[in-house]
Parts: sequence; structure tokens; C-alpha cells
Amino acid sequence: MLNPAPSDDARRVARAAARWLVRVEAGELSERDLASLQRWRQACETHERAWHNAQALKGRFANLPPALAMATLDRPRQSRRQLLKGVLGLAVAAPAGWLALRELPVAAWRADLSTGTGERRTLTLADGSELQLNTGTAVNLDQARRRVKLIRGEIALRLASAQPFLIDTAHGVCSLRGGEINVRQDEQACQFSVYSGAADLTPMRYSALALRGGQRVRVSDRGVEPISQFDPRQLGWRDGVLVAIDQPLGDVLRDLDRYRPGVLRWAPQLETLRVTGSFRLADPDQVLTVLAATLPLEVQWRTRYWATLVPRQKAV
Repeated sequence: MLNPAPSDDARRVARAAARWLVRVEAGELSERDLASLQRWRQACETHERAWHNAQALKGRFANLPPALAMATLDRPRQSRRQLLKGVLGLAVAAPAGWLALRELPVAAWRADLSTGTGERRTLTLADGSELQLNTGTAVNLDQARRRVKLIRGEIALRLASAQPFLIDTAHGVCSLRGGEINVRQDEQACQFSVYSGAADLTPMRYSALALRGGQRVRVSDRGVEPISQFDPRQLGWRDGVLVAIDQPLGDVLRDLDRYRPGVLRWAPQLETLRVTGSFRLADPDQVLTVLAATLPLEVQWRTRYWATLVPRQKAV
């Protein structure tokens, strides 16, 4: 069944949210402008929802074609700003939503629930179960049918009873039979991590399998990876914490980048530095400061939204 076409009012609100986000990403807003943005968001629930959806669906530079991303990095600040406007400005021209790219489905604009960059949200369901949305997440929720569709992002679901709850994803359907599960979906794959209880997973084109507490599996178009054990501390986002246990710095930064608006880049030679620690997700820039204090690197700021990590220069 096709979704009905969005109304002219919905288009206007989406375009307004896109224009605001273009200016935020370009680092143009003064304190007065930020106050105006806040007033616009608070004017009505539709504005606030459009803003959250815009943040959740904005195109990151990592998702741009490589040639365009490199050209943007190599340009002076004013040129980068104009190019950024041009890329994000496609949202203003689009009739029904954000960038017309595969990773930004129109369905996510119209999701029942969504979160923006760095935002987390917790919802208590009618039966006492708890649904948590991580940063940049969009879902459709049908409590009557005990079903949630993960359009993009990451959720945690804790059931208050043993009555099954279905989780639809782009790579399969999971039935949680009591307990708690974490599901993360990106452009390439979907990862199912069962904290407790049990779950039955039916991938799109592969055989069904059963998962129990402490088990994790990753499903993609290329197949189903072997079931593995996982450390629950690595899924600390529910408590607002990013936990690294002897992880490569590159992996930590890619995860942190999900919670931080703007652009985060780092030199390739920093990729394999090892990191162990717990970091508060409420202030991603402070995490960069901590990393610079504990690792041989420094942070270079082009704007408040553009940070680059480079090896620390040795004192002469």
C-alpha cells in the first residue's frame, strides 16, 4: 500500500527545517539566529517533529560520493560552506523530504517516532514494556499488534511480559519472546543483540535461527554471520555512555560521530590506536578533548561543527 502524498503544509515545514539545518551545518547561526530557531521549533509540535526528522536524516559527509567529499575537504572555508549549502540545499528543492538518496528514505520523514543527532528517547508502552531509540533513529510503532518497524538507526526493547513482540527490519523480522534486545540497522546490515530472554530471527533470504541471552548476530545482503557472544557494556548507549574495550580508535570515532552534529575527520595513522574507557555521550566534543589528553593526538577545529584529529607534533 502506497503512502498518501504529503500535503503542501507538510512540504513547507520540511523545507523550513531543511533550511535551518543547512545554516546550522554551515556554522552560520548567531546567538540571535539560534534563538529564532528555538522559537520556530517551539511554535508547534509539527515544527519540532520536522526538526528532529531533519537531524535524524541529514546526509553526513561520510555518505557523500568520495570525489565530492574530498573536494569539500580540500576547499577553503567559504567554498566548503557554499558546497555544503549546495548539497544540503537539495532538501529544499525536494518536494516531499530530504535528499533523494538511498540512505535517506522518505518513509523515515513520516515515522511515528524519531530522534535527531545526539538525541536519545525512551517510551514506556501500554503493557509496561520499554522502547528506547538511539541517535538518528526512526521507527513505526503498532502497540496493538505488538510490532515495531525499524526504519533506520538503533533501538533497545525490554519486554514486561513473555508475550512476543515483533521487530521488522530491512534484513529480516525478529520475534522477541521475553527479555531484552538491541537492534541496530545501517545501510549495509542489521545487528541483533539479545541481552536476556530469547528471540527468533527470520532473515529475508536465509534460514531462521534462534538467539538467547548474550548472543549477537549480524545479517546483511551477503549473508548471516556466525552467532557470537558480546559484552553488554559495549551497548551502554541506553545509559548515555560509549564504552570502548581495547578498541581501535577509528571504530570509537565512527561510533562517536553518530552522536555529534557536523563533520568529524581523523588522520589514517590514528585509526589503529587502542582505546579503553567510558565516555559520556551528552558532550561528544568533551570526548574528543579527553582522547587528545590521553592519546598522542590533537584536535584541530575549523568551526565548532568541524573537527579533525591529527597526530600530536613532537616538541623540538
